[in-house]
Amino acid sequence: MSRKKEVENVENLENVEKIESLESLENVEETNTKASKKDKNESTTVSKIDQIVNSVKDKGKIDYSELAAQLGNFSPEEMEKLFDKLEKLNIQVANETVDIDDEEPNIEDLEEVEDLDIEDVNIDTLEGISVDDPVRMYLREIGKIPLLSFEDELKYAKLSYEHDEAAKQKLTESNLRLVVSIAKKYVGRGMLFLDLIQEGNMGLIKAVEKFDYTKGFKFSTYATWWIRQAITRAIADQARTIRIPVHMVETIYKLIRTSRHLFQQNGREPTPEEIAVEMEIPVEKVLEIQKIAQDPVSLETPIGEEDDSHLGDFIPDDDSPSPQDAASYTMLKEQLNEVLETLTPREAKVLRLRFGLDDGKARTLEEVGKEFSVTRERIRQIEAKALRKLRHPSKSKKLKEYM
Repeated sequence: MSRKKEVENVENLENVEKIESLESLENVEETNTKASKKDKNESTTVSKIDQIVNSVKDKGKIDYSELAAQLGNFSPEEMEKLFDKLEKLNIQVANETVDIDDEEPNIEDLEEVEDLDIEDVNIDTLEGISVDDPVRMYLREIGKIPLLSFEDELKYAKLSYEHDEAAKQKLTESNLRLVVSIAKKYVGRGMLFLDLIQEGNMGLIKAVEKFDYTKGFKFSTYATWWIRQAITRAIADQARTIRIPVHMVETIYKLIRTSRHLFQQNGREPTPEEIAVEMEIPVEKVLEIQKIAQDPVSLETPIGEEDDSHLGDFIPDDDSPSPQDAASYTMLKEQLNEVLETLTPREAKVLRLRFGLDDGKARTLEEVGKEFSVTRERIRQIEAKALRKLRHPSKSKKLKEYM
């Protein structure tokens, strides 16, 4: 009887081991299946991005609505990858710079995307960004706002579409972290981080106003377009004293990144020719971009520790004579007056009028003749006689030093 129990125990143990082995095998297969699906999705996304890029590579630009129609099930992260690739290849999105108050682009063909898990934005995720107290407070506040599930988002989108102000407020607040995640990509372009967030929030509000849930795509994907547009427009309008078109702003930052890359690679500042080769544009275009990229400087900029001098004090006026020339001119005028005093008053006045020595305006023989009520021939004779007197070495020697 004892022997029979031992056999049963062994059989039970073997059965348990088989079950555990099967479960382990199923878990491995499930993990592999998930990994395979993930790799397949990533591969599909990369393939779609390459397909879009290749279709417009030769054109050098793509229309906003045309690009939107091809995005399909792209998430905001995937769209960022696409934009980065287009930017690296210097391919412009033609209608991305439309004013934020204009009508929305044609995105009716966008399909519903999978639910986007917006990352919880906090101080730790903002590496390399200077975060001061107001930003910390703002991030702390939006971190308290719960994210919406897809069902809740759809519910509030429907209410918002029916002009429910409370629903619009809820939809806006739940996507504030999306604005931060996009705004941090534009830090270092002439605007403070908090200002970028503010402009992005304006784009988010516009997206809430225009969002149509009946078209079947996810709100976060739709909002990404308006947030990017609002931030890009603000950088073009506010980051510089002299406004630069949005497409040129992007070109300038591409040139700056290229210059930094070449500097790290070669250990020296790159030449315009090297930048032109790297960016595949003419050297003349590089020089033009560099000229446009220069920041204006105020002539009232304080110089020195005491702030009692300004930059304008040290910039010479090319239209005014130098101190040396001014002194030389004054001495010449004095010598000329001394020489003219050796002539008769009539001869001196004729020369002054003929050569404009007093006012810089030379007169003709006829004009001087009218002044003295004599003929032009008589004025010519007086002038010739006066000049012969001035050619005497005793007089001309004083003036030759200034020739």
